[in-house]
Amino acid sequence: MTLEIKTAGIEPIRQTFANISRRFGEKPASRYQEATYDVQGEANFHYRPLWDQKKQLNDKSRTVIEMADWYSFRDPRQFYYGAYVQQRARMQEGAENNYTFFEKRELAANLSDELKSKLTRFLLPLRHVEQTANLNHMFGADYGYGTAITQALLFAGMDRLGMAQYLSRIGLLLDGNSADSLAQAKEYWMTDPAWQGLRALCEETLVTKDWFELFIAQNLVLDTLLNDVVYRQFDTWLVANGGRDIGLLTEFMKECNKDLGRWSDSAFKIAAAESESNRQQLQQWTEKWRGKVADALSPLVRDMLGDDALQDALNALDKRIAKAGISQ
Repeated sequence: MTLEIKTAGIEPIRQTFANISRRFGEKPASRYQEATYDVQGEANFHYRPLWDQKKQLNDKSRTVIEMADWYSFRDPRQFYYGAYVQQRARMQEGAENNYTFFEKRELAANLSDELKSKLTRFLLPLRHVEQTANLNHMFGADYGYGTAITQALLFAGMDRLGMAQYLSRIGLLLDGNSADSLAQAKEYWMTDPAWQGLRALCEETLVTKDWFELFIAQNLVLDTLLNDVVYRQFDTWLVANGGRDIGLLTEFMKECNKDLGRWSDSAFKIAAAESESNRQQLQQWTEKWRGKVADALSPLVRDMLGDDALQDALNALDKRIAKAGISQ
């Protein structure tokens, strides 16, 4: 008896889901497309939310920004849950190696008491700012419209929670796991005059109702200014003053913020290009929050780096605003 093995090619009846083929044609779809487009429910809701009965559960009118298609906000990173988790796992592995190296080599012992005090006052309280950023992104994920942007906001919120935790770990490395530096940092956050403007600003963002305005305030204005001041200018100061090794501990924040900037810049461009009314609204919000954030940061940046540092950060913000097509 002989055994004969044959192969046969079977053509699939359909290449992808119907909603995806309507958008992109009858062809194999990417994981990102299938996990993102038209996922959010739009019909057959049985009730309106009891806390806001003028709105639907998923309601486009929760922002004044208008889009013909809310799924226009394609993530250039093409993050859906699986891709996001894998990419961040690689970043976390690198961060863990850096923290292990810092602790194993006892690099905290090389830092002067003066430098540790400066880190406790000007770096560690940022964990409270990152916790606020987490809540702001979660608000957008909850009340935003269209999975293309709400899932990206959710991922960004988890990034900010991770950065808050890493900032806390820096404090524990500085004080030998006693948590004294974290307690002192919280005291600065609550009572130091230099921090009170930013603390008040964070509280104001938490009660901002238009989720896209909050997106502008957090991701465009506040993040740009803080990232430039802390992770560029303050990092440069640390290198020049015996704190070069701290760069090992803040590398995750720098990489993550760069990645978030790439995504949010694309969203700002898409919204601004949709219509002139959108662009004008984004410009109004940007001007409003630019002034608020600059006033809030002014005493903190002056104590941290001097009088010229904030203007350098504002110049970086203006370049980003122009690049996004918001300003003319």
